Formats: sequence, structure tokens, C-alpha cells
Amino acid sequence: MSDPIRVVIVDDVAETRDHLAKLLSFEPDMQVTGSVGSGPDAISLASEQEVDVVLLDINMPGMDGIATAEQLSVRAPTSAIIMMSVQGEPDYLRRAMLAGAREFLVKPFSSDELAASIRQVHQRERQKLDRVAGARPANAERQTDVPRRGAGKVVSFFSPKGGVGRTTLAVNFAVAAKNELDMRVALVDGALQFGDVGVLLNLNPKNQSVADVVREMTGGDLDTLEATLVDHSTGVRVLMAPPSPEMAELVSADHMQRIIGALRSTHDLVVIDCSSMLGDVTLGFLDQSDYVFAVLTLEITNIKNIRLFLEVAEQLGYGDRLKLVLNRADSAFGIRVADVESSVGRKIDHQVVSDGRTVVYALNRGVPFVWSNSQAPVSEDILKIGRALVAEASSDESAEEQGKAKKSLFGRR
Repeated sequence: MSDPIRVVIVDDVAETRDHLAKLLSFEPDMQVTGSVGSGPDAISLASEQEVDVVLLDINMPGMDGIATAEQLSVRAPTSAIIMMSVQGEPDYLRRAMLAGAREFLVKPFSSDELAASIRQVHQRERQKLDRVAGARPANAERQTDVPRRGAGKVVSFFSPKGGVGRTTLAVNFAVAAKNELDMRVALVDGALQFGDVGVLLNLNPKNQSVADVVREMTGGDLDTLEATLVDHSTGVRVLMAPPSPEMAELVSADHMQRIIGALRSTHDLVVIDCSSMLGDVTLGFLDQSDYVFAVLTLEITNIKNIRLFLEVAEQLGYGDRLKLVLNRADSAFGIRVADVESSVGRKIDHQVVSDGRTVVYALNRGVPFVWSNSQAPVSEDILKIGRALVAEASSDESAEEQGKAKKSLFGRR
């Protein structure tokens, strides 16, 4: 039988501490190893003994739960914190998560909710530590046995309007780059509030997401990034968006800039599925991108929005790296490709056919269509975009090397 989960209860109300201890006494896999009424006592206790989970009240006199959590994150980094509060407002949740809390319980809660939360955060913490322990030797081996490569390329998929298939194209492009073009690929769900990358790949973001990386970045390191990437069955490594919209507030543009920079150094290609909103995080993605794929469809509202975005992109200096991708290009909407090009003032760089049956079937199964049906015309169009990118990147690198014969970073290994 495995060791019980060691729990410390921190609440300034003695009756609450006794009540929680009594509830946990009925759980055979848990043991209350301490019960204190203040933040300093909690820090002292967690520093002296092994603690798996700290149940911490947010509203305490003197040192409150937020300040206590910040200290515990430094003094007892392996202890997972569950914050408790009678307040359920998003600001409380945001502050708690920034301080290092792994879960947030709103009082009153049931014994089942309490036990389930303790087990969940304990399991996640164990898994994280195991992944970090397993990732570090692997990193060391790669650094000694594999010659260092130059920085990889960053490609962003963006559309100023939702519903155009941006995420579908980003996911399938990443899978095609990995399996057809033999690249090391990281896929980043940059739609932090309502990301759909996990849905298309049948992945659950609750166990590991970019929020877990950000929590560990307070000290300036990115040690947990490698362990937080989800290895999908297609070979693509995925950095998931936070599991709930309010947790997106924990992630800043500076966080993502450092994360993308780190991924660029360890992968041939970093693919970012951007949000449709031109906020600080999305603009940061576009700033770091070597190529920006702006996705549109044959609908008048999409064309209008793309035209406006192109004007902004030109002002921001993205013009030379921007590629227009017309999705569902053969849809019968009464608008011709030539009309689109005339309206936006530039040519369409790539077209992807409309194949609703293949796309929707793959989406509902959580299996990318370039993986399950690589011979479909829509899959071939995605692969054409990848090959064109390879050719352009190779040409650019050759020019930069002044004609030297050098294998492109994007070349087949």
C-alpha cells in the first residue's frame, strides 16, 4: 500500500481546522500531519517536515493566505497548495494561482469535493516531479550526444475572425510537418482563454498546461517546460492552453515570449495557434514569428477583417513574413478568388479545398485528417503549404549564408 497523502491544515478558525481534520480522518489514503492557525506557523511546519498538500485559508489576520502561499512556494516547493475562501471572485482565483496555489475551493464545500481536490493536486504534483526528473537526464543526453542546431522557425496561424478553420489548419500543419517533412515540431495553443487544440487532438489540458510552466517561472527558470509538453501519438509535442478561461490571466506576453524562445531552441518548427484578438500576447507571437499565416474564407465579413488586419500588419512590419491562406477555397459562396485578391490588395499565397466530410469526421474523432487520411485533397493542400515553406526557408538560409552549400534547418534529416 502506498504512503498516505500528508496534509497540513492552515486556518485561523479552530473550529474549521477541527472540522476539516475530521472529514479527512475518514479518507484511508490521507493523513493530517499538522494543523496551525497562522501563515508563519504554516511556513515553519512545512519547512520542518515533509508535506504533500497544504489546505490554506486565504483570509487570515497578519500574514494572509496569498503571502503565505508565496513563501511556501519558495520554502516548501514540493508541497501542493489548495487555497480555501468564502470568496469565489475571479480576482481571488487569479491572485491565488499567481501565488502558487494548485487548486481553489470555495467554502462551503463537501467532503467529496475536498478529498477529490487533494487527490488530484497530489497526483499532478507527483507527475510533474516525475516528468521533471525524467526530462533532465534526457536533456543532458541530447546536449552531449547530438550536435547543436541553429534556432528553429516559428509559424503563427492567425485570423481576425473566428470560424475560419484556423485551429484546424494549425494542428494539421504541425502534424504534417512532423510526419511528412520529418521535423521536430512543437505546437502551442496560443488561444489562452478558449483554446481548441486539445479538442482536435483529443487531449485533456487539466493535467499539464502553460499555466503550470508560468507558475514555475517566478524564479526565472523554465525547467518544467520540457516536462509540460504533451507528447501526442502523431509525434507532435503540444503546449496546452490553461484548462479554464480565468487562468489565462496568469499568462503574460513576457511569459510567452520566453517560452517560445525556449521552444525555438529545441525544435525545428514551433507552430502557434493564435487567438483572434490582437492583444499583447498575440502581438508577441506575431513579433516572434518567421512566418504568419493569415487565414480567411470566401465570406464578405472575413474578407473585410483580413483587409483591416493587413493594414495593421503593414504598419507593424509583418508584411514580408505574412502569407494569405484561403480556406474552403472551392466553396460556392458567389465570391471568386480574384475578387478577394482585388479587395485585399494582394495575392492569395495558398489555398485549401473545402472538404467538410473529412474535416468534421476527423475533428469529432480527435484525430488530425493529415494523419488519418493523408491522401485526401485537403491533406495534400496542407502538405503543399509545408513544402512551400521548406523551400522558402531553405532559399532564405542559402542567401544569408552567401551561397554556401549548407543543409537547411528545415531539410529532411
